[in-house]
Amino acid sequence: MPPSPFDRDRRNRRTMAAMFVVGLAMLALGFASVPLYRIFCEQTGFGGTTQRAAADVQVREATGHSMSIRFDSNVQPGMPWQFHPEQPTQTVTVGARSMAIFIAKNMSDKPVSGTASFNVTPTQAGAYFTKIQCFCFTQQTLQPGQEVRMPVLYYVDPKIIDDPDNKDTQQITLSYTFYPVEQDGKAS
Repeated sequence: MPPSPFDRDRRNRRTMAAMFVVGLAMLALGFASVPLYRIFCEQTGFGGTTQRAAADVQVREATGHSMSIRFDSNVQPGMPWQFHPEQPTQTVTVGARSMAIFIAKNMSDKPVSGTASFNVTPTQAGAYFTKIQCFCFTQQTLQPGQEVRMPVLYYVDPKIIDDPDNKDTQQITLSYTFYPVEQDGKAS
């Protein structure tokens, strides 16, 4: 016996409702994907994302294990800042707190605000590079001609020594790029 028009209409309404729910779920996932990806990267170190620790964190130094840390600095083209590390490299004891200083100078005649993005290479080392304090955690504003020294307090987690993916890692590069912060619809 062929289905009645009533049964067909009911199935069509059910299918439409299901497709509407699937569409809403896809839209919600699209909005949630950026924060979920950020959380994933922060937790796993994926893509060279560094870890973050509280100032009172206790870490065991791996005596006899040292690593070279190289610092890279960039500014977005057109941003009127000079930005560079005070020392281009440091040799650190794995697990020991270390501090790097970056120097930024506003070369323009107006205040300029910027924010820094960062990453670590090799990317698999990002899970073990931990920042305690960093200028990259907040927006920076420099007045005309102002020069500032900006610290990064960090350590390399001793667990890196036992990670087979990092057995050949002898140098980690921490790279920063400063971008102008948009204020009132235009870059500062």
